[in-house]
Amino acid sequence: MSITIKDEAGIAGMREACRLASEVLDEIAPHIQPGITTLDIDRLSAEAMARQGTRSATVGYQPPGYPPYPGHVCTSVNQVVCHGIPNDKPLKKGDIVNVDVTVITQDGWYGDNSRMFEIGDVSIAAHRLCALTFDAMWLGIDQVKPGARLGDVGHAIQKFAEGHGLSVVREFCGHGIGQKFHEDPQVLHYGKPGTGEELVPGMTFTIEPMINVGRREIKELNDGWTIVTKDRSLSAQWEHTVLVTPTGYEVLTWSAGNRAPPAFVKGMAIAA
Repeated sequence: MSITIKDEAGIAGMREACRLASEVLDEIAPHIQPGITTLDIDRLSAEAMARQGTRSATVGYQPPGYPPYPGHVCTSVNQVVCHGIPNDKPLKKGDIVNVDVTVITQDGWYGDNSRMFEIGDVSIAAHRLCALTFDAMWLGIDQVKPGARLGDVGHAIQKFAEGHGLSVVREFCGHGIGQKFHEDPQVLHYGKPGTGEELVPGMTFTIEPMINVGRREIKELNDGWTIVTKDRSLSAQWEHTVLVTPTGYEVLTWSAGNRAPPAFVKGMAIAA
């Protein structure tokens, strides 16, 4: 495993990229209402990036074995776990949607984050899932400090989610990020405490649990990208990019429109 440790210049580059990625979500959030299509969300996001001087990391992205991804963002609705492709179907009251934004700055740094949006009044189960997934992400983030291990992050998320009768998707995980979209290490959202890579200052990675109401099994649709729950149950995801600091962590994907962290989070550092 080859983990890139960011120096001061790299940390500054990541702070800017991640703030800008978060500000894209701030800008589009007021528009995510009943009747909007995910294709509209994609267009609004692309326009926000253009105004910033950033560009999308996802449009045209093509890992080995995949077709080129067509969207500027990922929009995952209801039972879609991740990588939902924007389309022209209007969102309706009761839907939940994850919007995943990754930007690249002119200096080549990547910022990655996602948020859940509840469309109008949603079911109690859907609201509970979104809220508990948010808490699960933060429980994982709150484990980050020098000397901790990635297994501590995954265990905190898994224990909390499963303790509330939910399941954790295992096939997809968080990842290191910097001047590449996906770097080492892989950040699993399940695991055993005291295992995995040791955290050291200068590491930057995403924590982005995908949590299901039903079983954890998933399947891929014929488009080669969209991942759905096998039992068609609802799925939710939240994502932040974090930096390991000498004393703990800093949430890099922070901006004015972020939802405040849960009450159990104490002494959070955010990007300046």
